[in-house]
Amino acid sequence: MAAIVGVHGIGKYNYYVDAGRSAAGAAEAMRRKWDRYLHATLGAESAAYFAEIAYFSHHLHDGKDDDELRSVAATENQAQEVLAGWARNMGLGEHITGALKSVTGWLLDRLDGRSAAFAKLFAPEVAAYLTDQARRESCRQVVADVVRRNRPKVVIAHSLGSVVAYETLWAHPELEIDLLVTLGSPLGMRHVVFERLLPAPINGRGERPKNVGSWVNIADKDDIAAIPPALRESFTGVDAEELVNLDWIDFHTAEKYLGCPALDPYLRPFIA
Repeated sequence: MAAIVGVHGIGKYNYYVDAGRSAAGAAEAMRRKWDRYLHATLGAESAAYFAEIAYFSHHLHDGKDDDELRSVAATENQAQEVLAGWARNMGLGEHITGALKSVTGWLLDRLDGRSAAFAKLFAPEVAAYLTDQARRESCRQVVADVVRRNRPKVVIAHSLGSVVAYETLWAHPELEIDLLVTLGSPLGMRHVVFERLLPAPINGRGERPKNVGSWVNIADKDDIAAIPPALRESFTGVDAEELVNLDWIDFHTAEKYLGCPALDPYLRPFIA
């Protein structure tokens, strides 16, 4: 069976804590879960699909066990800016002016529970990745090392992991893969991610990394991380795109995306 490397998304710091602050332990725990999730879709004789998960969440946190529970309104300005930009994409707060702390507090008070919980994870981690060069390089190095070590044909990247994988593959042209699958990707999110990508988009468009054979993007139509859900309007080289309807409550998890039937035709040629 062809090796697949996974790149996780937001909100996975708990794996690191539960593994006794071991990145390797966190990666292995996540690999076992992702194998189960993908087995629900592919149903092959063996459920060992993933060679390894590139685990980077510990590089985005300051080491506090309650790190994920912090209020966005109390974090640094960068996280507040990410939240404000995300809210604009959601059609919230376009006309609000004033201090970022006040704006973000106002937004969180008005979001429904699922959206507020998502925002409290999304904004600090995205800000940590995009605004702290040392953290950014550490995350990208993790992905590069895992891809180099396993030489996979396929990389499946979820959520913020799609941003890390995209930048890593551009930064390391020697790491050739046949297929990149992005799930619930915020790569095209304006005012938050898109304009900050490395390499920077040219004339308003990004591009598939040269060392990637093909690129498939799958997004739930209601995923509030994948805004916009379609990437073809922002990126050249997206070969296939599937807009799906996973779950109106559980709209962004790796479990739902990896269990999505839309993955089957793209991954089936790589498993034997």
